[in-house]
Amino acid sequence: MSAPVVLVVEHEDGTGPAMVGERLTEAGLRLDLRRPWRGDPLPTGLDEHDALLVLGGSMGPYEDERAPWLPRVRELLRQAVARDLPTLGICLGMELLTAACGGKVGHAAHPEVGLVELTLLQEASADPLFANLSDRLHAVQWHWEETETLPEGAVPLVTSDRCTHQAYRLGGRVWGVQFHPEVLAPDIAQWGRADDTPVRELGLDPDEVLRTVEAAEPTLRADWGRLTERWARVVTSPTPQGP
Repeated sequence: MSAPVVLVVEHEDGTGPAMVGERLTEAGLRLDLRRPWRGDPLPTGLDEHDALLVLGGSMGPYEDERAPWLPRVRELLRQAVARDLPTLGICLGMELLTAACGGKVGHAAHPEVGLVELTLLQEASADPLFANLSDRLHAVQWHWEETETLPEGAVPLVTSDRCTHQAYRLGGRVWGVQFHPEVLAPDIAQWGRADDTPVRELGLDPDEVLRTVEAAEPTLRADWGRLTERWARVVTSPTPQGP
């Protein structure tokens, strides 16, 4: 039997699947990585894929002129939700999921950059990805926009002090996460160089942000590697699975 195929949408250079991609490959999944920013075509449907992974990017979910492939991505996300196809939207991917399914995304009053503590909500205790994760969860954040209003039927799972909607689930097998489970220190080093000015405008030092992520890297690998492995099991299971 052939390996399940995950359609992976990358929006710009330096924002690949990173650790999440490594863990999915180790779990036996095959990644069909599409880079529309450099001309890769996106499919019109998902019949040839077993799952969908939509990554982050510096553009907003409504910036179709800057990233003309975004309408196609939103349509693929709507199809995935309609079919309850295993889906994970990360940062911009979550924002696109929100926009595609009738929610609202806006500019964050308090953008989050660097390592941030997360709080699991009650609904997370029965979620296939988030149940029984660490008591003190931290994740890397890098966003100036966020979900303001959830799509109808979304189950909120995770929050933080500055961002109400850090993760939610639609149906049984579609998730959006505002944080970055895929990135580690090398990614943050690159992002810090690219976003030096906007990060400093938030009163943060990119070098200190990097040092904080480096110190937390073992825990980040453990927690978000575990979540990724759980999502891989969802992809390979014919029906929704419990935690």
